[in-house]
Amino acid sequence: MSVFQGLEPKEVWHYFSEICQVPRPSKKEEKIIAYLMDFGKKHKLETKSDEAGNVLILKPATKGMEKRKSVILQSHMDMVCEKNSEIQHDFYKDPINPKVDGDWVKAEGTTLGADDGIGMATQLAILASSTIEHPNLECLFTVDEETGLTGAFALEKGFLKGRTLINLDSEDEGELFIGCAGGIDTLATLNYGIRPVPTKSEAFKIRIKGLRGGHSGDDIHKGHGNSNKILNRFLWEASRAYGIRINKFEGGNLRNAIPREAFAIVTVKQKYVIAFEKDFSNYCKMIFKEKGIETKLVFDLNKTEMPRYVMKMRDQWSLLDAVYACPNGVIAMSQDMPGLVETSTNLASIKFHEGNLIEIVTSQRSNIDSAKRNIANMVASVFHLAEAQVQHTDGYPGWTPNKNSEILKIAEDSYHRLFAHKPVVRAIHAGLECGLFLEKYPDMDMVSFGPTMRGVHSPDEKLNIPSVDKFWKHLLDVLKNIPKN
Repeated sequence: MSVFQGLEPKEVWHYFSEICQVPRPSKKEEKIIAYLMDFGKKHKLETKSDEAGNVLILKPATKGMEKRKSVILQSHMDMVCEKNSEIQHDFYKDPINPKVDGDWVKAEGTTLGADDGIGMATQLAILASSTIEHPNLECLFTVDEETGLTGAFALEKGFLKGRTLINLDSEDEGELFIGCAGGIDTLATLNYGIRPVPTKSEAFKIRIKGLRGGHSGDDIHKGHGNSNKILNRFLWEASRAYGIRINKFEGGNLRNAIPREAFAIVTVKQKYVIAFEKDFSNYCKMIFKEKGIETKLVFDLNKTEMPRYVMKMRDQWSLLDAVYACPNGVIAMSQDMPGLVETSTNLASIKFHEGNLIEIVTSQRSNIDSAKRNIANMVASVFHLAEAQVQHTDGYPGWTPNKNSEILKIAEDSYHRLFAHKPVVRAIHAGLECGLFLEKYPDMDMVSFGPTMRGVHSPDEKLNIPSVDKFWKHLLDVLKNIPKN
């Protein structure tokens, strides 16, 4: 029996359950592509895929709706693959294990993939139905939204025929999104020399875990701790006080997730060990006070096997100074939309690689292109001072709000009629594929909405059950009220 037994709308939960069984990490969407292609074939619907792997399933209008404007429903196939360190889970092979917890659906120690599995499930439920009224539909499923917007970048002109698009990748029921931030990544690589471990030393593994993490766009203003910054701060202070030496320092995984965990392997002169351990205890207490929102934060300091080498001291300082100085978090708030983050940056991950190479990944967002470039350059300048190699990705554009949008007006009126109060209309600091669609189709009219999710891009991801039913009813009503050509 499905864990979703008895939930409404049952059609949506049925397909979400199926999607949870199909592994779909970013850039590894072969299995979900095959699932979608088989779905189209099974339901005798015109189905095609492009070279990037995007899938488009077409469904003719229901009787009496043939002269209405065509509508594109769009979601992305891939999911963010994050898990708690103690959980054994292979995202390339294992299904997601969802569970119902009150009014929420969660997963067992991993991301749930409701971002954007619930959008996909909604499209499939509409495509499979013989009773829902709708105009001509083009259901677009894009690949690799989470790590590069690859599918949206590769979308060819002419692949879509309609000019009204509803994006199903938003996370706050009752809110209609008409704009989003653009983004760019800044990558730094540092080479470092190695030295023998100092004599009369002891080795320790320092570990931080249990932070909230979350989406580096949608959650960046919520005060969630960044594990890389928190650990680096202690390492910087301990290096000055006790001359600790670093063998390894790693934290974070994904460019679009606030890092939740980090660890370091260090050596400490025996004569400083007691003072070092005491300072670590005091540091933990201080961080708990500063980051009161992080109620599950865990610090560990344990003796470990002596490493074979440590970083050259000059290179160690280059790393610690650069990470300390690197801006992180909200840089500016919007002057046009109160409460909206305009510009931010996320120190996403630090990784030590073979060949004595350190890779640091950061991600910048802004709804103003010049501000996006400015913060990316600010981050780059910090790492240039550390003599790192720095490069920027191509980035992606934002989506400029159109308050005169026809599909926005339809969605607003529908929501008000159904639920007796007006929806919130706003932009989002996260990236959506809509900006790229607008580059390919400048006359596209778009709106984005979805059910309520929290903790996305982290193992705390959860999907609100009642909001799914409201989202479903709202979407069907919008489709029913699409105007004639």
